Amino acid sequence: MAMRSQDTDRHHRMTMGIWAMALAAVLFSGGLALAERQAVGSPVANIRSGPGSKYEIIWKVGQYHPLEIVEKSGNWFRFKDFEGDTGWIHKSLVRKLPTLITTKPVCNVRSGPGTGYDVRFTVEKGIPFKKLKTKGSWIQVEHADGDRGWIHKSLVW
Repeated sequence: MAMRSQDTDRHHRMTMGIWAMALAAVLFSGGLALAERQAVGSPVANIRSGPGSKYEIIWKVGQYHPLEIVEKSGNWFRFKDFEGDTGWIHKSLVRKLPTLITTKPVCNVRSGPGTGYDVRFTVEKGIPFKKLKTKGSWIQVEHADGDRGWIHKSLVW
């Protein structure tokens, strides 16, 4: 069995220490450690190109639109949405709500948790809902206009 020299052991410890510090920096940096799911709590919210009201409005989203917060800057959150788009939103417009958004071109919202129930209404991709409860693979949802029903989990983010 070969013995390692003291220099080799010291080099190994230094290398491991550097890797540990690099991993800690990545895990605890503002971006990756955050990744917190929240949602728009107001009827309409402006999404901006930067963290401040002086930045351009790049689009608007409605109530219950789910957001994955990836960075904070003062009173502003940078987020990623279900399509991977990013933008900035003021923290006063965001709430910790259980929400979801449809990801398929056509989604049936049913009167109960299963395909044997009647279709109450149909929605397209990008419609946000508040999550009320789950039963198996089905989620009871409520739209901002008050419409309720059940949707299969494979249709949402």
